[in-house]
Amino acid sequence: MGEVNNYQSTRLGEVRERALVWARVLEYLSPWIDSESPVVEIGSGTGDIIGQVNASERIAIDSDPQAASLHLEGVRGELADARNLPMLSDASIGTVIASNVIEHLSPDDAVVCVNECARIVRPGGHLIVIQPNFRLCADHYFDDYTHRSVFTDVSMSDLLKVSGFDVARCEPRFLPLTLKSRLRHGYRLVPLYLRSPVRPLAGQMLVIGRRR
Repeated sequence: MGEVNNYQSTRLGEVRERALVWARVLEYLSPWIDSESPVVEIGSGTGDIIGQVNASERIAIDSDPQAASLHLEGVRGELADARNLPMLSDASIGTVIASNVIEHLSPDDAVVCVNECARIVRPGGHLIVIQPNFRLCADHYFDDYTHRSVFTDVSMSDLLKVSGFDVARCEPRFLPLTLKSRLRHGYRLVPLYLRSPVRPLAGQMLVIGRRR
């Protein structure tokens, strides 16, 4: 697990404002998060997202036993592979959040993962995907040596459609490629940034699927 921790410290860094940024992003995403049903975050990592979600039950999924999200108070931590979630029943989850995780899987495994999300999400529930949009950041996409799959807003939307979701929202330009960017220093301005039609430095996309 030393490699995982070294990767996180190298790629993620110590960004004290990260949780503050995500708090404001979650406010923006709240129309698609069912607070009265369980919410799952796959690849939950540091816990900055699942630790702040408003839900009847919060479930963190990560394959690293040292991931902080698995040990948060009030969060059910599950040490598991996002491609196989037998501890979660069919159609039992209101919302699944996948932030910067699917691109780290091989193309075949990405399909398996999204299909597993489709299995656990109830009809009308949502899968929220946030990750790099290759067509916006091709020059830097493989600076992260753990990236395995290439997705754009078009290909991710298609993957969700063939997996049993309708696309409820697609924003090709959503957030900067990394929260090491200057946006973190102006975290109070995140709501203004997300309302802007311009969104400078945006390299990540948002694709939300609604389960049929």
